[in-house]
Amino acid sequence: MGCLQQLSKMDVVADSRQANIGQTQIEMGFSHYEGDREREDEILLINPQNAGIKDHEFNPTVNGQLGDVLQTWTVGSFKKRLLRSINIVVMQNKINLLLPFGPAAAILAHLWGEKRGWIFFFSMLGITPLAERLGFVTEQLAFFTGPTVGGLLNATFGNATEMIISIYALKNGMIRVVHQSLLGSILSNMLLVLGCAFLMGGIVHYKKEQKFNKATAVVNSGLLLMAVMGLLFPAVLHFTRTELHAGRSELALSRFSSCIMLVAYGFYLLFQLKSHRNLYDPVVESETQNEGGADEEEEAQITHWEAISWLAILTAWISFLSGYLVDAIEGASDSWNMPVSFINVILLPIVGNAAEHASAIMFAMKNKLDISLGVAIGSSTQISMFVVPFCVVIGWIMGKPMDLNFQLFETATLFITVIVVAFMLQEGTSNYFKGMMLILCYLIVAASFFVHSDHKRGFY
Repeated sequence: MGCLQQLSKMDVVADSRQANIGQTQIEMGFSHYEGDREREDEILLINPQNAGIKDHEFNPTVNGQLGDVLQTWTVGSFKKRLLRSINIVVMQNKINLLLPFGPAAAILAHLWGEKRGWIFFFSMLGITPLAERLGFVTEQLAFFTGPTVGGLLNATFGNATEMIISIYALKNGMIRVVHQSLLGSILSNMLLVLGCAFLMGGIVHYKKEQKFNKATAVVNSGLLLMAVMGLLFPAVLHFTRTELHAGRSELALSRFSSCIMLVAYGFYLLFQLKSHRNLYDPVVESETQNEGGADEEEEAQITHWEAISWLAILTAWISFLSGYLVDAIEGASDSWNMPVSFINVILLPIVGNAAEHASAIMFAMKNKLDISLGVAIGSSTQISMFVVPFCVVIGWIMGKPMDLNFQLFETATLFITVIVVAFMLQEGTSNYFKGMMLILCYLIVAASFFVHSDHKRGFY
């Protein structure tokens, strides 16, 4: 009898404990429900099934009150997400203070006419923050796509500003603008952007030489030399007057070489993203790890649909302003008494390289030099091996005589630049002195184009 009483007491205790556990779980559930309400709102906004609601359970006729609440949360979440996305993309970057110059350029173009120096200046200022934000949104989208698709996105949209300006100029027959603006982007990335990254990184880490992956630098240098080969032969064929069919052989060679360069770039993406991914692992120094510990893993600040939407908006706005920018080039040259070649090669690339410039310096100061090198040299490789031949193919489709003859002066400048940068990268180390030399080389190039007269004046 005593045993039965004892067992019954134990059952009562067990039942009470189970009841307490159940009550605790319910309280924890309500606490989790209240504490993570914003996160649940985001999940429900994307897909109600993610919150554990099946199709046959989500029935407003049966659960009418729950349906009304979910609908209210969905609308509220959408507003929150929209305001948060605008705050991240538009409000949190000081360079976006230049955004009003874009609409100002459009208004002044309608009041004064398009071919004015101030129209070019305002358009350039208005496009600069758009180019930087385009790079930011592309990086955000790459968080959701994986390395392969992310690499293709960076290849496509990383230099979207240059491509948009070039295609607009090509459509209007301004082939020299296409030649010189793309050449200027390559020179700016290799000399100015990389030089500033080396200089600032060397100043911050002045007690030691920064290291980067030498193997990747050698691969990129080889691709840049191949691009120089593709540009050199049409120019030599033209200036030596040894064409088999005058005027046609040069264009045919350019189109054939462009197709070969695009194939080579495709294999480069396969090499980088698939077959030899380990070759592109960054160099990690033990000193860096000991100083600050392991870096926190970066997370996306906006969702993938928000990134796609912003990508479309920014691309459309850049396309709109590019028209005013290109149309005002010759007006700016006349107003400022400045050579067209200097505007195309030196000033225009400042617009397209805003994102690369800021990113390369930031990563170099964090001692992540492999990323800086990928931004600067990788962007030059993309332009020379993808954007330039792509423009030739687009011109072929449009019926425009776009070729790879960048003229002898421009081609020689590119050749010397690639040789100088290749020598700077061959050791796999950097310091502030190397950065200073690259910047000074860029100043020499800029001075050369300031006194260079381009007889074609922007049109083919």
